[in-house]
Amino acid sequence: MKDAASIALFAVLVACVPLATGSGVVLNFVMMALYACLLAQAWNILGGFGGQFSFGHALFFGTGAYVQAIAQVYGVNPWAALPLALAASCAVGLFVGALTFRYGLRGSYFALVTLAFAEVFRILALSVPFTGGGVGLMVPLRESAANMQFGTRSGYLWLVLALVTIALAVSAWLRHSRFGAYLQAVRDNEDAARAVGVDPFRVKLAAIALSGALMGAGGAFYVQVFQYIDPGIAYGPGTSVEALVAAIVGGMGTLWGPVMGALALHLLADLTRNLFGELPGINMVIYGAVLVLIVMFLPRGIAGAGVPLRWWPAVQRRFGHG
Repeated sequence: MKDAASIALFAVLVACVPLATGSGVVLNFVMMALYACLLAQAWNILGGFGGQFSFGHALFFGTGAYVQAIAQVYGVNPWAALPLALAASCAVGLFVGALTFRYGLRGSYFALVTLAFAEVFRILALSVPFTGGGVGLMVPLRESAANMQFGTRSGYLWLVLALVTIALAVSAWLRHSRFGAYLQAVRDNEDAARAVGVDPFRVKLAAIALSGALMGAGGAFYVQVFQYIDPGIAYGPGTSVEALVAAIVGGMGTLWGPVMGALALHLLADLTRNLFGELPGINMVIYGAVLVLIVMFLPRGIAGAGVPLRWWPAVQRRFGHG
């Protein structure tokens, strides 16, 4: 009940932002921060709650983006295309999970397999004509709410807020449901979970399906905002890195950690962009530096900052308070 109330309060407060300001800069910042939150929440379901680190979540993002774009090119309404995009990303998650979890792949092996699948899909997208190849796809422009193409950033903000709220609700459910307990048991000790009757294969398969569907929603949203997708954007490593770093920085396996991590990284990236301009690869440098600092000083992420930290006893001794 407490989680539901906090999610509802978050949704109401963010939904009121467009009513409080018409600034395109502010609305665009909030919209893109929410988009980053959605990616981080999607990764957190599998990587945080499930303990299955993925380096290739762009696989699901790209699948959702391409299905959303291709459906519109062939005349499908975007609102009808959205569930198709989620279903396709979910199906790819089930496919990858069935291949990897069936043979017990975990840890670095699983991470590398997801990275390899993302690269395979990128090459396929470059090779087949219906994706537009290396040129990519442009979504037909028909501006209207019925066509999920809004005249202002407010509509897109409310759309991604709805998706983030759903992702938060899924995370809250994982915190309190029996399935969530099974998933976290598998994360902590797969053999022990199996010994008490939990089927790790089915649990992890359901987790990757959920995670893939939400990541696909991120891809579909990207297509609607920018009205374009190509293989480098869809299946490139940048999206995977952004999702996993935000979740780790904020606090894996927590409800609000990915939101905090995504917001912190987005603020830092925006500040760096204002100071130094569009330097190639600057976001990757920032993500890497922040990740190293988090691992060193906040191993439980921003959401765990209230617990004793590794460096706090040393600070106390240095200033004579311990």
